[in-house]
Amino acid sequence: MAATIPRVLVYGGKGALGSVVVSHFKARNWWVASLDLFANEDAHANVVLSNTESWTQQGGEVEEKVAELLKEDKVDAVVCVAGGWAGGNAAAKNLVQSCDLMWKQSVWTSVMAAQIASKFMNDGGLLVLTGAKAALEGTPGMLGYGLAKAAVHQLIHSLSCPKSGLPSNSTVVGILPITLDTPANRKAMPNADFSQWTPLEFVANQVIDWSEGKERPASSSLVQLITAEGETKMVPVDS
Repeated sequence: MAATIPRVLVYGGKGALGSVVVSHFKARNWWVASLDLFANEDAHANVVLSNTESWTQQGGEVEEKVAELLKEDKVDAVVCVAGGWAGGNAAAKNLVQSCDLMWKQSVWTSVMAAQIASKFMNDGGLLVLTGAKAALEGTPGMLGYGLAKAAVHQLIHSLSCPKSGLPSNSTVVGILPITLDTPANRKAMPNADFSQWTPLEFVANQVIDWSEGKERPASSSLVQLITAEGETKMVPVDS
């Protein structure tokens, strides 16, 4: 009997990190589906979502399109690397706008990734959500970002509890980067010390290793990605 090809859904699969995650999973012989506002040509399949202002509408669209794609199949991992960044303190004119954007980019996507996992992930599968190291403390200059990422951290803990609705023996892990080495970040901060930024390839390889059961953290783990002088270490947050 031929070996079963493992399957993964990557939410945010057309973004900077998501594109690297998709290509690295594919290189490791996984079947990969990308969920995003735009198709990723490297993926085996795509779920292209509408840019809607309604969370309820987008949630229904995600579930319907993933069900249509997978039919009777299930996946072994769901990886949500959708997100973004916006600054602003309480006096900022666009405070509410930035908070709304951060909520959509991080919380909407994380909740929908959890729902996908509840319905379409195999027992013993892995759900990875993206938080932020900064949200472990106060974020006065980026209130919306900190608010949204702290909510993702809470979601990770809740999904790891009994009766969370996920398949049995599932693992839920959060990755908490500081600054990812993306083209957009290099353009925005050209004079920064890039040796302090976490390479996208490191993140992708780590997520794939966990998906394959290699040194997978315990469920509910928040894993900080701390890079210094070109070396990245994974530092779990003390529970």
